Amino acid sequence: MKRTTLIAAAAALAAVSAATVARAADEEALARKSNCFACHAVDKKVIGPAYKDVAKKYRGQAGAEAKLIEKVKKGGQGVWGPVPMPPNAAVSDADIKKLVEWVLSLH
Repeated sequence: MKRTTLIAAAAALAAVSAATVARAADEEALARKSNCFACHAVDKKVIGPAYKDVAKKYRGQAGAEAKLIEKVKKGGQGVWGPVPMPPNAAVSDADIKKLVEWVLSLH
């Protein structure tokens, strides 16, 4: 009985992990399509900060998602240095939300 439960739990975990990996790949593809990687990378500073650094900076902050959605949409300057982030008006609000959720999920 315990073995069956353990196998079922492992299978469920594998399914969740596969779905998480697939979702992350979708969001990364969306970031590439939206030209985000022209200035950012997942794990190193390019022109703008690494996405993992953004996730670390905002982890646990109340309102971080809304703040970053606004920043991506309208652009900004000064948080990561003097180089401004241009507005991304061509990216839909739904896609910006997905992108910000993805960035904040990075470790």
